Amino acid sequence: METTLWDDLREPPTRTERWAAVLRKQPSAFLLAVQLLVIVLLPWLQGLEYGRVALTVLSLCALTVAVFTVRSTPALTWLSVLLGLPAGMLEIWSVASPGNTVVVALAHTALSLFYFYTAYGLVSYMFEDAWVTKDEMFAVGAAFTVLLFAFTYLFLAIQELWPGSFIGHDETVQRSFLELLYLSAANLTSVGLSDIVPVGSQARAFAILEQLGGVMYIAMVISRLVALTVLRSRN
Repeated sequence: METTLWDDLREPPTRTERWAAVLRKQPSAFLLAVQLLVIVLLPWLQGLEYGRVALTVLSLCALTVAVFTVRSTPALTWLSVLLGLPAGMLEIWSVASPGNTVVVALAHTALSLFYFYTAYGLVSYMFEDAWVTKDEMFAVGAAFTVLLFAFTYLFLAIQELWPGSFIGHDETVQRSFLELLYLSAANLTSVGLSDIVPVGSQARAFAILEQLGGVMYIAMVISRLVALTVLRSRN
């Protein structure tokens, strides 16, 4: 006896279908979880030869899923692919040829642009209407972590072009990804707790932009979502 469509709907969903539904309804939560996982894994994987590539590919996959799933965002998905695919290939190339300054700088710059574009799409998604959904609340954190990584890759490109742009507790000329991520988090959250200091002119200029961006993000995005949530609860 053939099963009808109505009977199929009455059957309990499988675990795969359940997770697919969660991903479809809350892509920002998935992106936020992957970004936090990358931060947690960094201390163990950054020392491996292809550890950074693995983390980059994982993060790019999460970004791509988020951009394609959040259909309401005005960010163009095809442009995300055009930015993300070359960025990932250049990042792999930069690991294979660490002495090639041009390739390494291009790889970090391309990844930074892709992250900035994704952050723009997430912020536009949050500002699209006057309703605050659960996924938009996750998008607040996801966009913040995306900006965090965007400036980190930008700092990596800067120190590649202008060695010695950042100093720390030791005399190492090139700071690691985790060190610059730590500096980026200190700037974006405006806590200022970092032993990594930008000393180059270009590094200081973009550090100022990140500090201003962090303050503006909190003032503009979070305050709007909180106000809409309060307004919705009153109505």
